[in-house]
Amino acid sequence: MNISTVSKPHEQLAATLAGEMAAVNELIQTRMASEHAPRIPEVTAHLVSAGGKRLRPMLTLAAARLCGYQGEHHLRLAATVEFIHTATLLHDDVVDESAQRRGRPTANLLWDNKSSVLVGDYLFSRSFQLMVETGSLQVLDILANASATIAEGEVLQMTAATDLKTDESIYLQVVRGKTAALFSAATQVGGVIADASDEQVQALYDYGDALGIAFQIADDLLDYQGDSKATGKNVGDDFRERKLTLPVIKAVAQATADERAFWERTIEKGRQEEGDLEHAMALMAKYGTLDATRDDANGWAAKAKAALDALPDHEIRTMLRDLADYVVSRLN
Repeated sequence: MNISTVSKPHEQLAATLAGEMAAVNELIQTRMASEHAPRIPEVTAHLVSAGGKRLRPMLTLAAARLCGYQGEHHLRLAATVEFIHTATLLHDDVVDESAQRRGRPTANLLWDNKSSVLVGDYLFSRSFQLMVETGSLQVLDILANASATIAEGEVLQMTAATDLKTDESIYLQVVRGKTAALFSAATQVGGVIADASDEQVQALYDYGDALGIAFQIADDLLDYQGDSKATGKNVGDDFRERKLTLPVIKAVAQATADERAFWERTIEKGRQEEGDLEHAMALMAKYGTLDATRDDANGWAAKAKAALDALPDHEIRTMLRDLADYVVSRLN
């Protein structure tokens, strides 16, 4: 990939980090092998080969390079981050009873739920082996905490997703768990392995945290106003699946008694009828919640960019700044 021919920030990052990403991919292939259980590489290869931007491991490599790291431990950490991400996807698809991911059948559909859960467990174990090889207790602490936060976020989401008492602070807690925790850990460990200053490591954490939140809020907004060809989801899927995301949470907070009864019937009780999605969209339009959600996403993207000011002036820093803009550019 020639960097001069790519325009999207994640593609520019991929081109700049191409050599290191190739080494990470090789490490992933080697470490997902299992001589005793051939199903493990079968299941992981299905998910790994499905593509995706590999954004999280790229963030680790980018943070390490930005902080001047010379060595190879960042490759192990990037593979660790991808393994944790892949493990959570395998588990999520079982929990959500999903049939498709990235336009392909999910592993639980092709094999079964047991295989998906156990292979996810295997990848978590592999990720901890890779972490230990860096010899850094601080790295272990960050990634172990992130893994716990991800699991906590998923459990919280199960109860919060259909409960109208879920407010914006609980939503943010869920988003920090399911998305932002791994983004912030990915950037933070890149700085730690490079012996960056405490201020720079904190800045990398803050960048990853805000980027992850902006990313998820944008995703939730696109569910109601995105192009289904571009997003791979039908408009209103979250409503049909009774997920309380930010646009709805904002509408519920301002609802009249009749409107609240509508949300109770459709989200809490799941009794949805013809025309309910249109009515939900009308309520969101009435209170301007889609615009307010867009403002929130833009605000988090701005926080991500501001965090980068504490980091060295470098082409990678410019790409990370552009990446924060790109995450929300889909909304504007």
